[in-house]
Amino acid sequence: MTLRPFRALRPTADCVDAVASVPYDVVTVEEARALAADSPLSFLHVVRPEIDLPPGADEHDDAVYAKGAQNLNAFREGPYSLVEDESALYIYRLAIGGHTQTGVFGCVSVEEYDAGLIVRHENTRPAKVADRVRHIMEQGAHAEPVILTFRDVPEIARQVERIKQTARLYDFVAPDGVRHTVWRAPGSLQEAFRSVGRFYIADGHHRCEAASRASSGGDSGWFPAVVFPMGDLRILPYNRIVRKRTPEPVMEAIEKTCGRVIESHSAVPESKGTMCVYSEGAWHLVRLPATRRHTAADTLDVARLSEFVLEPVFGITDQRTDPHVSFVGGVRGTQALEVNGDATSFSLFATSIEELVAVSDAGLLMPPKSTWFEPKLRSGILVHTFS
Repeated sequence: MTLRPFRALRPTADCVDAVASVPYDVVTVEEARALAADSPLSFLHVVRPEIDLPPGADEHDDAVYAKGAQNLNAFREGPYSLVEDESALYIYRLAIGGHTQTGVFGCVSVEEYDAGLIVRHENTRPAKVADRVRHIMEQGAHAEPVILTFRDVPEIARQVERIKQTARLYDFVAPDGVRHTVWRAPGSLQEAFRSVGRFYIADGHHRCEAASRASSGGDSGWFPAVVFPMGDLRILPYNRIVRKRTPEPVMEAIEKTCGRVIESHSAVPESKGTMCVYSEGAWHLVRLPATRRHTAADTLDVARLSEFVLEPVFGITDQRTDPHVSFVGGVRGTQALEVNGDATSFSLFATSIEELVAVSDAGLLMPPKSTWFEPKLRSGILVHTFS
């Protein structure tokens, strides 16, 4: 695989913590506006430029894309940024609590993505891709990296460890407690990646597809990614809330399709194949039956939830489009699932990286919102421009 050095547009070291922001797609417009309200340097002004327009503005209006380009240009021309003199790769480490993950930040090839060597596991939504394409084209930049993963390679790990003994380019703790550390790496590190057969998309399917659609060759045919060895990544569950009435009591209906239901004091499932269900003010432990279907994707807990509960109990056949289903990332905790009324919440066991790779290698797709990768990269630290 190809991992290409690039000349990064980046914040000055004394401003990086003020510039670096959460990714565009983990916050609503209202949340982004609140986060950036007292932060004029926040990169949310670039990736969520609608926050600088009057509340209620259409986020797909021409004025939004123009504002994003204006804000990126102000960042580029301002005193708190610089453009590297030479192309480089970077080492990017994230750490929180007892978890640390270290990847290599560079540019990957649209050509390799189009050829299927950067492997996806989710479908994309055309409207969301079109939105990102407009931002890329208007800004002449890929403002945010994607997260890719690869099978661990000892030689890459050895080189990364050596580079981590050198001077740090950035080292700061974000408001969510994640420590972000960046080192500049020699371009020679890219040679070690030639032994990697595939990259797998972990987080950023829409950004990958948008980069492909926006490419016109040259530098626009490359887009930024942080590639992590599989052993480093941490996946949290992606939980569900269903707001829909059923003809009979929900837990009775689930017991008919899944077997015995046990009232539980825990909201966290104990192992793969189990889930916790919140209904009428109480948590219940449910064991998911083995799938009656035949692919690697069908064995996932999120797929078995659909097969044995969402379809037969609620009549929900397409989670992606059904308005009764909402998705809650595991980082928000199980308390966010404790809602009542017509709602039934499902706390799931996290999909493993091995399951993700098995589905990807089989050329299959996961159900929507099967994985939540945490911690998240910060946006605005290293930007790839092509105009």
